Amino acid sequence: MPVIPVIPTNITVHLGAPGSNAPNVTLPFVDYIKNVASSEIFSTWDEAAIRANILAQVSFALNRIYTEWYPAMGYEYDITNNTYYDQKFINGRNIFQNISRITDDLFNDYLRKEGTVNPFFAQYCNGTTVTCDGLSQWGSQALALEGYSDVDIIRYYYGDNTEIVANAPVADNIPSYPGTPLRQGDLNESVRRMQIYLNRISGNYPAIPKIPVINGAFDENTENAVIAFQRIFNLTSDGIIGKATWYRIVYIFDAVTRLAELTSEGIGYENLPKQFQGALKQGDTGGPVVTVQYFLTLLGQFVDFLPATAIDGIYGAGTAAAVSAFQRYKGLPVTGNVDEATWESLYSAYKGVIDYLEVQNQLDEIRTEPFPGVTLRRGDVGPSVRVFKNYLSYIARVFFDIPAVAQNNVFDLRTQNAVREFQRIFELPQTGQVDENTWNTIADVYRTVRAGQQRLSGQYPGTPLQEG
Repeated sequence: MPVIPVIPTNITVHLGAPGSNAPNVTLPFVDYIKNVASSEIFSTWDEAAIRANILAQVSFALNRIYTEWYPAMGYEYDITNNTYYDQKFINGRNIFQNISRITDDLFNDYLRKEGTVNPFFAQYCNGTTVTCDGLSQWGSQALALEGYSDVDIIRYYYGDNTEIVANAPVADNIPSYPGTPLRQGDLNESVRRMQIYLNRISGNYPAIPKIPVINGAFDENTENAVIAFQRIFNLTSDGIIGKATWYRIVYIFDAVTRLAELTSEGIGYENLPKQFQGALKQGDTGGPVVTVQYFLTLLGQFVDFLPATAIDGIYGAGTAAAVSAFQRYKGLPVTGNVDEATWESLYSAYKGVIDYLEVQNQLDEIRTEPFPGVTLRRGDVGPSVRVFKNYLSYIARVFFDIPAVAQNNVFDLRTQNAVREFQRIFELPQTGQVDENTWNTIADVYRTVRAGQQRLSGQYPGTPLQEG
């Protein structure tokens, strides 16, 4: 499955229901959309309605191609002409002139949801004999007559978070399967993609073990996840991702993420490939440009020197300005272009933000007890004493000057000394008593230490690695 959509040069249509004994026809994608639009809507409609419908039809077809919906089921075509499943296509029909003109303008535009990269499954129906949760074709005409624009109509039916991607690149549709099986020891982007899919699938199928580190390295954890997947879905359990396993993973991933449904959760920018694939400059388009724009947008939420950047896959003046600002900040040659050094520096900064956010999420997940309401001192006994002593014992693993305390509910002399040492380190009044300020500081430090002890993906494992 491609990570970044392109408009396919050609599309193959099955002239019948899925699995039926009917011929396939391959034709240019733009001609397919002209045929569908001429078959499904009226050329006499208001132009805003026609444009809105064509945008939905393009997105529907792109979603089928992007998800490899039919190839993942073993079929040798991209879409059918059966309106129960897909869009109406009449092979050889005449095309209306105004629809041809509008399609030429729109065939490489499509719909997506904010924060996602995949073409949105733009479900629609005629709105009279058949109704659905998506666009109503006759309803779109009524809205156009009320003065709605094509964008207004799209967002009326699909929501305000619907974006229109304009002038997407056109390229041949290349199947996602890499051509040779993936196995332990492989290291490439195809492995990384399968790791992402398997981890998402495991959320619905917990018997599939999570792959702890998503890095494109086909290791033992990845093999175990593949074997578990193969067992669940009745494939040969060899731990190798051949063509059958690949497309079954793609199919199940599509299903659990509902990519081919109106309520799809979508594929986020975080799933984009992160490897440097070549220098980028103004005028370039495509997936690597989207990745750079994603890096810059995320970093821009934490620093003020980066100008806002649209994530549209087009390397325009805005992207060049943001790259230049980043290069200036990092002391790199200010070219506005992305060479390997700039890419690696961008990725390093992006990874730092991601690791920081992960630590913050871990901190949010670590719960501590609130201050009990009374100051605790030597001689006190009870559950609140046990709680803060447990926190202090954990903190003492990192701050060695704090004496270890027994994990019980007694506030003894050793506990008092430990509290005083903690207060000295963190510049609190050295009373040896636990008032509200001391309690809250102990709780905060405990949470930070706990989060720091949880190793992040990609972090040094703590022991040297050697052969074997």
